Amino acid sequence: MTHATGPSPATVAAWDALGGDPALLSRVSHLTRAGALPARLPVRELAAACVGVCSLAAAELAATRAGRDVGAVQVDDGAVARAFTSERHLLVDGRAPVNFAPLSRFWRTRDGWLRTHANYPHHRARLRAALGVGVGEDATVADVAALLAERSAYEVEETVYAAGGLAVALRTPQEWAAHPQGAQVAARPLLTRERLDAAPPRALRQPLRVLDLTRVIAGPVATRTLALLGADVLRVDAPQLPEDPDAHADTGFGKRSTRLDLGSGADRRVFEELLSGADVVVTGYRPGALDRFGLAPEALAERRPGVVVASLSAWGAYGPWGGRRGFDSLVQVATGIAAVEGDDMEGEGGPGALPAQALDHGTGYLLAAAVLRALTEQATGGGSRVVRLALAQTAHWLMDGVRPEPVGDGGAPEPAAWLAETDSPLGRLRYALPPVSFDGGPTDWRRPPGCWGADAPVWPTP
Repeated sequence: MTHATGPSPATVAAWDALGGDPALLSRVSHLTRAGALPARLPVRELAAACVGVCSLAAAELAATRAGRDVGAVQVDDGAVARAFTSERHLLVDGRAPVNFAPLSRFWRTRDGWLRTHANYPHHRARLRAALGVGVGEDATVADVAALLAERSAYEVEETVYAAGGLAVALRTPQEWAAHPQGAQVAARPLLTRERLDAAPPRALRQPLRVLDLTRVIAGPVATRTLALLGADVLRVDAPQLPEDPDAHADTGFGKRSTRLDLGSGADRRVFEELLSGADVVVTGYRPGALDRFGLAPEALAERRPGVVVASLSAWGAYGPWGGRRGFDSLVQVATGIAAVEGDDMEGEGGPGALPAQALDHGTGYLLAAAVLRALTEQATGGGSRVVRLALAQTAHWLMDGVRPEPVGDGGAPEPAAWLAETDSPLGRLRYALPPVSFDGGPTDWRRPPGCWGADAPVWPTP
């Protein structure tokens, strides 16, 4: 059973945060489905709102380009739920990816719980070194469990962070609210938008050129969405930081991929040439990590007036955790989400997790929406623009800003719904179809993902 409604309060709030015209919200219809992203927290509502405002921003920009009225937008919980778990539906030649490495998990400590993230080799090495099991040694789950059972979660959090690794102690919502970083997150809006200069309006180029300097899920979801909408997205990675091949297969749809070492003079010159022709730059590294390469928003705008810069971080580019690395799973643990979604924390149970990496996916669609809205505003108002989002801010919105909404009483959609297959250079792929939907909009990507780093670092000749 399904139930069609207009825009939800969460959609209205997100559209307001994006600076959108409230009159356009009447274009949005929402098809609710029981069983989509079940959780204690209103994950279904957050997911639908993020996709809804992204679809509306895409429809608005398309209408601005064509000089017509904004068309209707459709949000379907089934499509949204599939997309928010896209990495779980991916098959590569029939093989399902492993989304978390053995050392990326919850651990019982002497005084609570801890979650680590060690999917990448350099993070695993730093975690092992911080725990004293040796960079070159194989640490089994049992080894690490025995070691952490004798240590304090908060002490390990700081020790691992100091070593460049990733570990976060479990906090309740109240403990996060009292934490200096939690207090700063709560004092800020869902996202920020800023005009940096008085650059004149720029023609809405088609295709849009996007430099993608992001990794893992949130940033790549945003740029995958821009690619869906017709942008020429070139992902740029450092050759010394290879991407997980399955993550690349999931989020590489519609994009090209190249490798540049920005510490090398020759590659830096190539990047500057790419920047001179770019319309949008999306960054997803921890705050300040790219500043030494001249990639702070203000520096980019100075060299490329009229550019739109989208900046994504885990904890926000402020506060005592502003410079820390982070991932969706760790933000869930710090902000109290894992405690809320867990079993009886006073009994034998433990922390839990959302039914999807919803902070990543939700922030990704919000990031794409913010870029699209910035381009629409720039078409008439000009100005280089920067939008800033953080997983922790999306988490705060989920915990304190999104409210449960009525839904139909039917079962979950069929397993094969909103999935498709295609051949690619990586093999035969099964993948989740995009959830962004509006009148006249695309229904699938124009190209599958290619091999990581295999494309030339150039913009194609029109």
